[in-house]
Amino acid sequence: MKNIKLAAVLFLTFSSQQLISQPNIDDKYIIFLHNAFLETHDIADEHPDHGRVEYHEILNKFRDNGFVTLSDKRMTNVNSREYAEIVVKQVDSLINKEVPAKNITVVGTSKGGYIAQYVSTIANNSELNYVFVGSFRESDIEQIPDINWCGNILNIYEKSDSAGTSGLSRNNNSTCNNADYEDLEINTGLGHGFLFRALDAWMIPAIEWANRIH
Repeated sequence: MKNIKLAAVLFLTFSSQQLISQPNIDDKYIIFLHNAFLETHDIADEHPDHGRVEYHEILNKFRDNGFVTLSDKRMTNVNSREYAEIVVKQVDSLINKEVPAKNITVVGTSKGGYIAQYVSTIANNSELNYVFVGSFRESDIEQIPDINWCGNILNIYEKSDSAGTSGLSRNNNSTCNNADYEDLEINTGLGHGFLFRALDAWMIPAIEWANRIH
């Protein structure tokens, strides 16, 4: 059953034209991983507390800032590590076509951020860039011990959100030599709902991180 489920996810991903046949090696790429709400709801559906996920607005803002932006709306309740293995294949496909790792940034919000952390773990490439948004708690160190951050990492969390905090302890515990790591606390007052929206408060730092020479 596990293999059938993974095969279905693979079909979804690779049939959605997210792998580019002839990428421009000078372009910069963002792979965006959305939160868990969209796994079980349509894009137009509203969360009772946080409203609609501004999925297309988020993608368009990245694209308007010059990034080739890749993203799939995931199937229901995917396994984070299994899906991360698929994303690593996307990353490897770009690198194998001579896109520099430094030009690739994986951005994830909430559950998407945990998937991005597994991408960092599995890819184990210190030149890749990551933005984890609202997706780290101190308890993760003990509850998810198999995550090992590796890359240039920006961890964004909201002051009023109990689902996010500084990731310094995780970074310090990681065995990879992460040359560039930053925490960014923002204060929108929206709780976990901040990452449902295409807010400049988190998106501009993510864009700047993806553009930075690390």
